[in-house]
Amino acid sequence: MMTKFADLGLDPKLVAAVTEAGYETPTPIQIQAIPLVLEGRDVMGLAQTGTGKTAAFGLPLIHQLLSNHDKRQPKSVKALVLAPTRELVNQIADNLRLYVQGTHLKVRTVVGGVSINKQVSMLANGIDILVATPGRLIDLMDRGSIRLDTATFLVLDEADQMLDMGFIHALRKIAPALGEPRQTMLFSATMPKLMAELSKAYLTNPARVQVSPPGKAADKVTQGLYYCPDRNAKITRLIDLLGHDEEALSLVFSRTKHGAEKLMKHLVTKGFAAVSIHGNKSQGQRDRALAAFRAGEARILVATDVAARGIDIPGVSHVYNFDLPEVADNYVHRIGRTARAGADGDAISFVSGVELGLLRDIEKVMKIEIPVLGGKRPAEEKRPQRGQGGGGGGGGRRGGGGGAGGGRKPRGASGQGPKPSGNPGAGKRRRRRPKKSA
Repeated sequence: MMTKFADLGLDPKLVAAVTEAGYETPTPIQIQAIPLVLEGRDVMGLAQTGTGKTAAFGLPLIHQLLSNHDKRQPKSVKALVLAPTRELVNQIADNLRLYVQGTHLKVRTVVGGVSINKQVSMLANGIDILVATPGRLIDLMDRGSIRLDTATFLVLDEADQMLDMGFIHALRKIAPALGEPRQTMLFSATMPKLMAELSKAYLTNPARVQVSPPGKAADKVTQGLYYCPDRNAKITRLIDLLGHDEEALSLVFSRTKHGAEKLMKHLVTKGFAAVSIHGNKSQGQRDRALAAFRAGEARILVATDVAARGIDIPGVSHVYNFDLPEVADNYVHRIGRTARAGADGDAISFVSGVELGLLRDIEKVMKIEIPVLGGKRPAEEKRPQRGQGGGGGGGGRRGGGGGAGGGRKPRGASGQGPKPSGNPGAGKRRRRRPKKSA
């Protein structure tokens, strides 16, 4: 069995780059996908978050581009990577920039929420690899500021979320603009029925690689729930759990933008170092909040589902679902923000009467019964309407990016090399089990 990046047939410059970044051995998704991409196959990859998907498509893509020394044409792109949120775009680009160090290749991003004129200027001389959100990319296409007919590589990352966020119409406009023949790679953590249709539409005889069953959480996530009669009870429970270990990095998910902001401000009044990200925040505000959380200056990040994917912060030890997600698959992505890079983590949900139906949906997807850690099961109430939460993010006028626990001490981890890396690496700290209560 291949256990080193050098065994995968990659360019020596790439092997040197990942070694410099601290990567030691390829992950299962990388071992399976990289040789297939190098063969020129279309690939559909299914893997939970935090398994190194970016390197799985990025390294072989870059390998193939390294042999292409054609002069960049004005406004042209050689490889296009699409992702649903600004945060995920930036994370992917950070990883790809690690891999292209010491080569002639350039990586750039286009997302909503920042000056489109600067992006037009950046694209003028052409680039090698573009990572983009679909909405802003179409804005640039409409302006005639970018040409995709030179792009012969297409990557759809977190494709299931793009479908859930309504980006299918954007894909129908973007894909035909790319050059042919084209190699396409689709990566996702879940496999809804629409994904098979997407695969048929955009991939040719794809090889399927899968390292964990769809809907399966990371192995080292310990899940649990507390029943809470109302929002005030949730707040009391959350503050109690957060107080057990004020040094832990905790990610708290709220269903709505307004709710996330209100909860963050309440936590601050209680003395917690908390920040928030959601669709009502500017890109600069979101970047600053993430930077503070990543650096440990803020120990709590309150977010909508804009943060459910693509936020790779290995030290997150606790995920709290203050509100359950309306889309059951998003639960998998939310709790995937902890137990990254080989660490352990806790995912704790607070469930009220209106959320019992959502809980059933989640347990059906997960194929487990989430353990009850405390509280009395409330009477079931009318289920909340979809479409109330989360928005925000990466697109221009056509939509954009992101409709964005427990009482144990974290077992943190550092990834392979710099923080942008998605590759597992280990690091362990003492942990504490959550207390059960009546």
